[in-house]
Amino acid sequence: MASATASISSHSAVLRDVKAARIGTVRTQVSAAPSAAAARGQRARAVRPLRAAEPGRQPVSASAASAAPVAPVAEEVPAVAVPAAVDYEALAQELEGASPLEVMDRALAMFGSDIAIAFRCVTQHTARLVRILFHAPVCVRHPLACGGLGFGFCAVPCPEGSWVSCGAEDVALIEYAKLTGRPFRVFSLDTGRLNPETYQFFDKVEKHYGINIEYMFPDAGEVQALVRSKGLFSFYEDGHQECCRVRKVRPLRRALKGLKAWITGQRKDQSPGTRASIPIVQVDPSFEGLDGGAGSLIKWNPVANVDGKDIWTFLRTMDVPVNPLHAQGYVSIGCEPCTRPVLPGQHEREGRWWWEDAKAKECGLHKGNIEKENQAAPKANGNGAGAADIFQSQAVVSLTRPGIENLLRLENRSEPWLVVLYAPWCPFCQSMEASYVELAEKLAGSGVKVAKFRADGEQKPFAQAELQLQSFPTVLLFPSRTARPIKYPSEKRDVDSLLAFVNSLR
Repeated sequence: MASATASISSHSAVLRDVKAARIGTVRTQVSAAPSAAAARGQRARAVRPLRAAEPGRQPVSASAASAAPVAPVAEEVPAVAVPAAVDYEALAQELEGASPLEVMDRALAMFGSDIAIAFRCVTQHTARLVRILFHAPVCVRHPLACGGLGFGFCAVPCPEGSWVSCGAEDVALIEYAKLTGRPFRVFSLDTGRLNPETYQFFDKVEKHYGINIEYMFPDAGEVQALVRSKGLFSFYEDGHQECCRVRKVRPLRRALKGLKAWITGQRKDQSPGTRASIPIVQVDPSFEGLDGGAGSLIKWNPVANVDGKDIWTFLRTMDVPVNPLHAQGYVSIGCEPCTRPVLPGQHEREGRWWWEDAKAKECGLHKGNIEKENQAAPKANGNGAGAADIFQSQAVVSLTRPGIENLLRLENRSEPWLVVLYAPWCPFCQSMEASYVELAEKLAGSGVKVAKFRADGEQKPFAQAELQLQSFPTVLLFPSRTARPIKYPSEKRDVDSLLAFVNSLR
């Protein structure tokens, strides 16, 4: 989510006025654009974690890149120190009426090279279908958009037909970053199962902006184990969550561990029922950043308040490249086996994981920003009765009150137990869910049992008195030959830290 240095894109902007609602008016200077060969001559194809040092890929100033015949290397742009006492809720309120360009400029100014734009990590699964009544005539300019079905439907904005969107927020973010004139970084997740058109789109974006996208890949061993044990298409039988966890969520977690902040294309209108409260900037509720621990990563959402139609207006005005799949009826674009076009009147999510229940259609990248339908808000006393349960995995044993009392009474256990005391509504519990489940899977068959115990509500007094609970989450290790459980003392809840704790006391 040693500070990383990476190839920083630099550009010259096109002279034009942008006149779109909520987008703001932007005037830029014309300068000579570098040749495509020069911009891409030094492209590095080796993929490394974002936190890995890359001495050959230093940040480059915007003016230098425009003038130089070859890709120049300038002095590294250090990250600007962020005040320790930043009130991000107050900052979000301050920026509520700001344009995306202003928000982007503030984000890049605050975090320098310790922030990166997530490209195609968001729109793969959160593109919002703009609902339009399809009474317009069939579009003749883009016949593929309606699939020859005779609907007045076109996925490409044009005067002949109605149009839907969007899935293009991320490339809009890159355009905004370019317009600030500041150095910036872009990373993306390559799951290994994307459409050919998406890979071609990656290449087109890199050429258009003269940048090197920092690709993150899933762990080869994890993918191999999954495919060998369950096959290439197991998600059609037992759901997409396991595959997404291996191919998307874990690579994203690795990427964010090398950053202090990231920039996403989430918008409030993508799903009014679940994302209506997305702030402009927030402490990331689900992932950890470079410094580790809860609150170590900041998440920026510059287009949170922008309508989908205004995103398209901006992209058309600035002549920004978009994924050609949009012109074929794809609205929400993800991995090829899990994505299909949608018909007029269908929600965009009908094109993703269509064999599953609609309420399960999230891959986990933005779980902290998803509001469950009919979910009760946590009560002041911590009951949180309506919150959906977490740490759901076959590798995690769910303990009842009698179960954990028996565990407490045993003085000579046959095997050690690792137990998390949690409350499902707690954002810090939610943020460690993926790492705890991954840890449980790693420890499966090792002789260590991994479990959870819900300790809020009426169980909280017991947990405070008998289980050392002070705050959520609390992690306890019950050693095999020691009666009293040992409390995990650190705020770092990544897999490696938890595993080191277990191994040191086994």
